Amino acid sequence: MPEPFPWQQALAIGLGVLRLSPEAFWKMTPREFAAALRGLYGDPAPPLDRVAFDALMARFPDGTAPHPSRRSATSS
Repeated sequence: MPEPFPWQQALAIGLGVLRLSPEAFWKMTPREFAAALRGLYGDPAPPLDRVAFDALMARFPDGTAPHPSRRSATSS
């Protein structure tokens, strides 16, 4: 089942951040709203390709060492 549309966030951005009137917000098409968001935040970053993902995994492998914030005070 798909996630429900995030109306609270859309209203908060439309009315609070973009400072649209309720009438202007509800008259916008989804495409117009997306264009306004791109104007505010820029284009979203493209997803990682496999090569970039593998490089990230090699640089930050899971489970091989504790995170620095989780080291005990006695293990230095």
